Amino acid sequence: MTAVASHTKAQSSVGATTRGVVPPLLTLIGKPLLALTHDRKLLETLMQVADPAHEVFTAGSEVDLAAALMSQHPGVVVLDITALTTPAGQLAGRLHTQFPDVVLIVAGGAEDQGALAARITDGSVHRFLHKPVSEQRVRLFVEAAWRRYGEVQSGPGATATAVLARPVRRGKGWWLAAGLAALAAPLLWLGRDALPTHPRPAPAPAVRSSAPTAGDAILEGLLARADRALAGGQLVAPPGASAADLYREALRRNARDPRAVNGLEQTIDRLVSDAEGALQERRLDAAQQLADQAHAISPDHPRVAFLTAQIGAQRERAVLDKAQHAAVTSNVAGALAVLDDAARGGHHSTLVEEARAQFAQKQVDERVTEFLRRGRQALMRGQLVEPPEQNARFLIESARALAPGDAGVAQAMQELVARLKAEAGQALTAGNPDQADIWADAAAEAGAERANVAALRAEAQRLRGATKADSLAHLELAFNQRLAAGRITEPAADSAKFYLAQLVQADPEHPSTQLARTAFDARVLDEARGAVRAQDYAGARRWLAEARAAGADAASIGALDAAIGAAQDEAQRASSYVSASSMTRTRYVPPQFPLDARQRGIDGWVDLQFVVNTDGSVGDLTIVGAQPVGIFEQAALDAVRHWRYQPVMRGGQAVSQRARVRLRFAMQR
Repeated sequence: MTAVASHTKAQSSVGATTRGVVPPLLTLIGKPLLALTHDRKLLETLMQVADPAHEVFTAGSEVDLAAALMSQHPGVVVLDITALTTPAGQLAGRLHTQFPDVVLIVAGGAEDQGALAARITDGSVHRFLHKPVSEQRVRLFVEAAWRRYGEVQSGPGATATAVLARPVRRGKGWWLAAGLAALAAPLLWLGRDALPTHPRPAPAPAVRSSAPTAGDAILEGLLARADRALAGGQLVAPPGASAADLYREALRRNARDPRAVNGLEQTIDRLVSDAEGALQERRLDAAQQLADQAHAISPDHPRVAFLTAQIGAQRERAVLDKAQHAAVTSNVAGALAVLDDAARGGHHSTLVEEARAQFAQKQVDERVTEFLRRGRQALMRGQLVEPPEQNARFLIESARALAPGDAGVAQAMQELVARLKAEAGQALTAGNPDQADIWADAAAEAGAERANVAALRAEAQRLRGATKADSLAHLELAFNQRLAAGRITEPAADSAKFYLAQLVQADPEHPSTQLARTAFDARVLDEARGAVRAQDYAGARRWLAEARAAGADAASIGALDAAIGAAQDEAQRASSYVSASSMTRTRYVPPQFPLDARQRGIDGWVDLQFVVNTDGSVGDLTIVGAQPVGIFEQAALDAVRHWRYQPVMRGGQAVSQRARVRLRFAMQR
């Protein structure tokens, strides 16, 4: 059963203008928004953010969805993947084919987005909404979808976009506010929109390697202080004690230490993430400050470049929103004042108070001509999207906002779009997919054909995948070479362990990474077993710790740990001496009293240590004490050498045992 949300449907107005002509206002019935979901939270959020001009309808199944599409004629459809029985990509393709005007938003988990990559690229899916949802992100996506719907309805080559007026409460009813100014419609498309989508890999956790320079206490101290500063949020301040300064100091001491490199990457990631959050909240100055701090650490970092482009675009949008607000209140002069002020880099408009209800055609012509002149100059200088409010895109779009039907403006827009697409193509040729995405986004915002933009983005994604594959292949080769050469963990920055960490950071689930993990685990465990055989139990424990840190098989680690313990116990038992009297002697040969000692009447004793072998024989005889020295030792050795004992048994096996005995020599008187 289809449920109808409690929003009241309102009318919306459409404004269009040409230079010097203000057409009458037109009113259109607001299209509804249709959601197929069983998620109460998602539905409530959609109803909270919905414009009163658009009712929110829900469908409980795909059958209800089909009926509602035919009966309600929605402009925006939200599909919740958890409510679907048909694969989301397949259903999105059908909807786009049968209802090409409908703008589609798909909601789902992070694991669902990959399956829709092709549909997002070709435009069948306008936005992918991650669950659980936030009110702010839902609002941004829904507003962007309605703007997209307005662009589609305006048709190819059109320059005006419908402006949906908010209903004003009068008495007990809702009615549509009238009096839309001539410039309102051209400016709306530059209003608030969701941030442009751009691929961003989840920062992988830093992979710690052992210290590259053994015994470098200063380096270890720097890294420890840097880690504490990072954990405490001291990213770029205080000077000399911030995470960025300390990691850079560590790199100056050892430029190849991966911990310092990873630490700087985490610092940049934190700054960029904070800046993106500020950007979402429209705190542009705060976002710019964080972006500048990240740029100071790594000027060529791709995420910093992309973020800077986003901030510039949002600054321009804020200015154009302000101009739009002046235009919809018939304050055309005020709108131009805002644009002029921004173009000069000022912060206050001196002409707002002088706004008039109508703006002379000559003023519009002069402003448009000036914007086009400066826009073409910026185009020739290569200032396509930067610096903010002084670039070709902003200046030409400002001209289009004032005169959307002007042939010169249309020609300038075509030149801008062609240049942006060419820049994207050059970035792809240079092997820079991130920069290509920036140009492709700019081209899309400037009105490039969706198919062209989709092709550029697809090629950037393909190039990004090829670059990643080449990088993984290089890392895999380096890993295998170090492993074959026995450079397992040392040197720290050029060992099999180091390159395995790089593979894990690049793509932990890639087959090359998994194979390297298995090979490393097997080699480390083999090294531990070899150390046990060599009775190097401390070394065996170190290899076992490496295996445990690498995530080797727990059962293998446990078995080897037990084997090391048993070997250590056995070695300890074998190295300890017991009294020979505690053992069962099976053959005894008495010592011969030396003739010289007998003639001289000398008494004495001899202490001996020996090993009872697994067959009961005596070996490894050693004199450890005698009194007097040099009299009875040989007689003691000759006798004990022929003794036999019952073998010592442990665990059902005969084992060797060290023993100690004292032989006394005394004259019988």
